[in-house]
Amino acid sequence: MTSISSISSVTLDVADLPEAESFYSAAFGLGDRLRLRASDAPSTGFRGFTLSLLVAQPATAAAFLDAALAAGATEIKPAKKSLWGFGGTVQAPDGTLWKVATSAKKDSGPATREIDALVLLIAAADVAASKRFYADRGLAVGKSFGKYVEFALPSSPVGFGLYSRSALAKDAGVAPEGSGSHRLAVNSDAGAFTDPDGFAWEAVAAATGAGADSAAAA
Repeated sequence: MTSISSISSVTLDVADLPEAESFYSAAFGLGDRLRLRASDAPSTGFRGFTLSLLVAQPATAAAFLDAALAAGATEIKPAKKSLWGFGGTVQAPDGTLWKVATSAKKDSGPATREIDALVLLIAAADVAASKRFYADRGLAVGKSFGKYVEFALPSSPVGFGLYSRSALAKDAGVAPEGSGSHRLAVNSDAGAFTDPDGFAWEAVAAATGAGADSAAAA
């Protein structure tokens, strides 16, 4: 069993590939950290994951959220200040939930298009069991409290963590019910496997070589 040392990208399965390519290019510009693949796999409700953009200041977070809404996203949680900082959540036209947030409460300059981190959080039915599953695959725990786990991947293009399904859905601002495909694949250096919650991990070579894939334009 190969250990996970880095997540190079995530692949989203989308019903309308040209629409998704246009949206992500205009909204976020994540380059090769985000890949898109045409799929009509059935999926309803909460898909059991969120993707987060962590940025340096509120003005940048607001600018990304505004760009996403202008490109066709639906507002789920309006951007606002909180005890931990500033942020909001939108749903892309393909159904993916995106949170844009910063721990800063004040701006230090004009808004930019700089992203400090892209983080994948998946909903675990049993957080402790999923934590052990990933620990067995070489992931060290960076933070862990309650029903939340953040793995230490300091040099990885994509960060990764676990949350209980109800807590992650609440954080995103949606109902926790959902069924069908996650419409997500995680691309890493650890080969292909499926985790306890049905999330598919794919080898980097397979992900980058698939003819139906398209890296979202920067």
